[in-house]
Amino acid sequence: QVQLVESGGGLVQAGGSLRLSCAASGRIFSYYFISWFRQAPGKEREFVAGIKWSGSSTSYADSVKGRHTISRDNAKDTVYLQMNSLKPDDTAVYLCAASSLWSVSILNPSNYNYWGQGTQVTVSS
Repeated sequence: QVQLVESGGGLVQAGGSLRLSCAASGRIFSYYFISWFRQAPGKEREFVAGIKWSGSSTSYADSVKGRHTISRDNAKDTVYLQMNSLKPDDTAVYLCAASSLWSVSILNPSNYNYWGQGTQVTVSS
């Protein structure tokens, strides 16, 4: 079993920054993929960014490329999402997820078998 706990959400003005944290515990193997998704009211859950647990690869949605950075702290078993130049469209619940599946699309939330409880990010204009 894998447990994921998010933190770091909040209210920020447009143009501001936030850093989200996803603390992971349990048995996680190097090939697991850890990603951030977001879901706004009335919208589908969408992929934001992901990183292989080994740290060997990362991936970003086009909408956040160049603004957000995903990283991992080996010592703390924590994945971070540094979000810069935030826009009101970034407002959503942000969820951390882990996938133990091989050769699947990391963009599809159905391919993730562990989820955190989510943290709210609100960007005011």
